[in-house]
Amino acid sequence: MPTPRRQKRYKLKSEINVVPYIDVMLVLLIIFMVTTPMLNSSVDVQLPQANAKSLQQKKNPVLVAVLQDGQMYLTLSGARKELVDEDTLKLKVGAFVRANPEVSVLVGGDERGSYGGVFKVLADLQQAGVAKVGLMGQPGEPTGQDKSTSHGRK
Repeated sequence: MPTPRRQKRYKLKSEINVVPYIDVMLVLLIIFMVTTPMLNSSVDVQLPQANAKSLQQKKNPVLVAVLQDGQMYLTLSGARKELVDEDTLKLKVGAFVRANPEVSVLVGGDERGSYGGVFKVLADLQQAGVAKVGLMGQPGEPTGQDKSTSHGRK
């Protein structure tokens, strides 16, 4: 005769096991800690200081001037200023910087000109292989805090 088998009924657990969730959170934390420093390495900006003195150069810098109408003038280490186009600028500055890697390249733009002209020159210099470019400017007149400029700004 068959004996009646006793069926075991398992009691349902109504608890949540949080150990796998903690493991996943620790893995995500490690991933974010590793990848976060890589996100900040895209642009290296050197900010100007308030009471900066002009830098003394051992060599004359390469000067690129952008006029109001977009014309570009190039001065290579104290030589005469010459009118250049984009391709000539890339060729001459690229060759000069490869021959003299320590030379500074400075860009000056007419304040009445468009920002696009100066931006285009900066892009051309980057394509020519210039690693560091400085922007030239005129020192302003010291003004009081309560005086406004001719542009209506304080």
